[in-house]
Order: sequence, then C-alpha cells, then structure tokens
Amino acid sequence: MFHDRLGCSSISFRHLPLAEALATVAGLGFEEIDVGALPGVCDHVPFELTAHDADRVAEAVAAAGLRVRSVNGDIGDLNIVFGTALDSVFTPERAAHLDRLLTLTQTVGAKALVLPCGALRPEPIRSLDEDLDAVAAQLGAAAEHAAEYSVELWTESLRSYRLCGTLDRALALADRLVGTRVRHVVDLSHLVASGSRPEDSIAALTARDADGIAHVHLRDAVPGNINLSIGNGSVDFAGALAALRAADFDGHFSLELEAHDLADDERPAAAAKAASFITDLI
Repeated sequence: MFHDRLGCSSISFRHLPLAEALATVAGLGFEEIDVGALPGVCDHVPFELTAHDADRVAEAVAAAGLRVRSVNGDIGDLNIVFGTALDSVFTPERAAHLDRLLTLTQTVGAKALVLPCGALRPEPIRSLDEDLDAVAAQLGAAAEHAAEYSVELWTESLRSYRLCGTLDRALALADRLVGTRVRHVVDLSHLVASGSRPEDSIAALTARDADGIAHVHLRDAVPGNINLSIGNGSVDFAGALAALRAADFDGHFSLELEAHDLADDERPAAAAKAASFITDLI
C-alpha cells in the first residue's frame, strides 16, 4: 500500500498500549516500524528492560506482522563522562542499560539502535569541545559494542533542545565520528525547527561520509516548533527527498508523528495521508 522503504514509528501512537499501537500501524498498511524506547516520550518499552520485556516486545511485533527497522533509545546524557575504552567511557549503570537496549534491538530483529546526540539541554556541561568529544567517544564505543550484537549504532546528529541542536554543532559531532561505525539519522523536523535547510545538512553529512546517512525521520515543523503533522509546517519534503536521491541515499524513512496539532483519534487518518504523500515523493 505504501512504499516498502517507508515505515511508521510507534511514537506516532504513543498514547496507545504497545499491542494496540502496533495493530494500528499494521492496520493502516505499514509493514515496517521503528520502536520507541524513550523514557518520558514513549513508554512502550520499560526503562529497566529485562529479557522477558524484550521477548514481550518481539512477540507483539510478530503478532502484528511487522518488521522493525530501528529501536530509538536513550542511555543518558552522553556528555557527562569520557574515556577511551568501553569500560572507562560508560558507568556500569550506563553500560548495563546499553546492553539491555542492544538485546532488545537484536531480539526484535532491528537493524540498528538509535541514540541521541547529547544531553537534553543546549548548554555544555564543560566546554562545547569537551562535551562533543565525550559524546563522540561514547557513541563510537557504543557502535563497537553494538557490532558484537550484529546491529548498527545510529545517532540523530541534530536534535532540537539537545546539545547538538544546531547544524554547526551537528556537523562538529559528525566530524568527530568520521572513521567510526556510527551512522546518522536525519530528522527533517529538527533541521527545519533549528532554522536549517535539510538540503544543507544532507550535503554536508554525505560530504563527510558518502554512506553516513542511515535513516530519515519524517514530521513537519516550523522554526522553533518540531511537533506539527505533515502538511502543517514549512518542511520542503519534495526538496529534501530530491537531495537524498542526489546523494544516492538508499536507506529507509519513518513517519515519527509526535505532532501536537492532532487529537489522538485523528492520528490514524493523518498517518495514512502522510504515508501516501511521502510514498509519491519516494
């Protein structure tokens, strides 16, 4: 029904229990999802994951007949600690949380775990350079560890309200990640909300690494507001997707409709409308 490279994040239906959210996504005609595992944003996945929890999520995904592209998680503020090896980069608690999320990612058959680009605040904890070094070191170490689970590690290089909430900072982080296993998620809403043009970010990331962009999140936005449904903001989706094609992007897309301009009962129809629109552009 929709393009086979287009999925829908479970965050789009975070108001529903997991099984209902997945059934809704499948019922709309999607075949692929991203699983939200973000404390305070989407409670479909418990913060204190157990093997039983991972199996429960995998069973729910299988029951809905869906495949999982990525798990969108968070292991804490990555600009707080710094080191050069896994044991020194991560506190024991953070290392254990990373293992739980990687176990979940592997169990549901997802391609990658996605982690944020720093703390949920724009101000550095130390200096900007030191914080970016810390984030890059931890993402790089997490990617090496993820490879042991046969999954990739991706990051949303630019994410509003976090340390890397501007294009300049996102590219400074990307520079530090060149040569690592970490790949990038481009979220068009966060780019536009930050005042950036998606085409500029896409060109800059691919100039650093031709295969650096792994995945794209889709939602509408205007400067300062990331929570709009597709069609109610100023994102130039046609231009952005044209830029991705020009960059030979062959990854997948996911509707992440955490939109505040929709009532809960309007979300299914809005998701279907957005999917049809994006399918035509892909």
